[in-house]
Amino acid sequence: MKRAPLTLAAAAAALAALTGMAALTAPDGTAATGAAPAAARRPVERSALVCPSPSGSDIAETAYTAVTPAGGARGVGGQGAARLVGATKEQKQVLELKEAGKPVGATASGAEAPALTGTADGALAPGWTAQQTTKVSVGQARGLLGLACTPPGTDFWFPGTATSQGRQDYVHLTNADDSPAVVDIELFGPEGRAKTEQGSGENIRVGPRSSVRVLLSTLTSEQLPDVTTHVTTRSGRVGASAQVMEDGVGADWLPASADPAGSLVLPGIPADATSVRLIAHAPGEEDADLRIKLAGPGGSISPAGSEQLHVKGGMTASLDLKDVTRGEPGSLVLTPADPGKSVPVVAAVRVVRGTGAKQELGFVPAAGPVGARATNADNRTDQGATTLSLTAVGTDAKVRVTASAGTQGGEPASQEYTVKAGTTMAAVPPPVPGGGGKGPYALTVETLSGGPVHAARTLSLPHEGILFFTVQPLTDDRGTVSVPEASQDLTVLDDDRNRTGRE
Repeated sequence: MKRAPLTLAAAAAALAALTGMAALTAPDGTAATGAAPAAARRPVERSALVCPSPSGSDIAETAYTAVTPAGGARGVGGQGAARLVGATKEQKQVLELKEAGKPVGATASGAEAPALTGTADGALAPGWTAQQTTKVSVGQARGLLGLACTPPGTDFWFPGTATSQGRQDYVHLTNADDSPAVVDIELFGPEGRAKTEQGSGENIRVGPRSSVRVLLSTLTSEQLPDVTTHVTTRSGRVGASAQVMEDGVGADWLPASADPAGSLVLPGIPADATSVRLIAHAPGEEDADLRIKLAGPGGSISPAGSEQLHVKGGMTASLDLKDVTRGEPGSLVLTPADPGKSVPVVAAVRVVRGTGAKQELGFVPAAGPVGARATNADNRTDQGATTLSLTAVGTDAKVRVTASAGTQGGEPASQEYTVKAGTTMAAVPPPVPGGGGKGPYALTVETLSGGPVHAARTLSLPHEGILFFTVQPLTDDRGTVSVPEASQDLTVLDDDRNRTGRE
């Protein structure tokens, strides 16, 4: 027993000597000052994405495109790998990315195309992005259904779903992991949580590397035209997306809204929208009063007769904004009516282009800003097919937009834009690959100064007199993470000595 204090003291002294040596031989050649260095931004070294099963239609034609933006992996060793595989036991590979800055593509036909899961590591992880775009020519699901594949998570909000007659809305749940996930689905209408059969929507099991599709109208007997769907996991994590099919109007994916917040931006409402319907939900118990503004090319305006929306706590509210854009592209900006009272909400807009039998449906969810960099993987060189909307909130902003090479060659091309505060700029058309590039290409938006900037890409493909379209927001790709720098703390050794003495 008498030897123990001596041994611990000796160990402490040796550790102190080693710590001092580490300080003297720090990589940057400087001695430690005792102050902890600031956290540094480092490229991520692994990314995961999930894509839902694209369609239940036998005539569906789906294009997959994936890309990692060039120049985002400085300091990451190795070439890396990025693959998308079927979310099935066989895990059949669908596409493989081999080089940053050069997108790759694949196609699938019919109703048997599975959900996909994938990972990217090494130099191909920072900013890895994938997109699936599906065209269905006829039937209830006809239209252009586009979706950016998403990282798996545990909590998702989908304002804009429905359980009413004429709508078939599904939530797709895809498990990318090797262990099962257990999921709950809640529905919230204008009177609060929808009545469901006991146990309905609870404990939904999603097996390892598999996908489950849930028809929302089977969870409740209530016919609700405006519903907010909340997806949470009890265990594990999943990718979640909502698919909407509306009789006589069209179909599209509804991505999850940005996390609940007091102020939201819904970017990229097309200039020729004939119907715009806002759906919002306040997840907590407090009511939210929202001021509504449309940020257009000339500035921000309050839509006449639709300046505010009251959302009761725990309930879903909606507002028909009709043809609010009136021939000019815009983004909805929601802020607290009382700046001193900010209540978190989630929101999305249902957008219709065309009239009568030539209508087509799309959705624009509330979305986060571009941040340092954001990418959309699937854009087309056909004239007018791709348009990009840029909205500056708060201050003027300068951004760089880069078109990658196409999947069939070409060279990247860039252009810079200055977006005035409170306005939406429609970059028509955005840059396209140089050098005769062909095939789908990626668009990357980088914030150079000012901001924040919110962006969305609209893809429009005419079909037999109907303008099929889909809108995808571009949000921060989180290609970097904050990594704290380690520093020496010799007080730990002092504590060890004091504790040893007390023993």
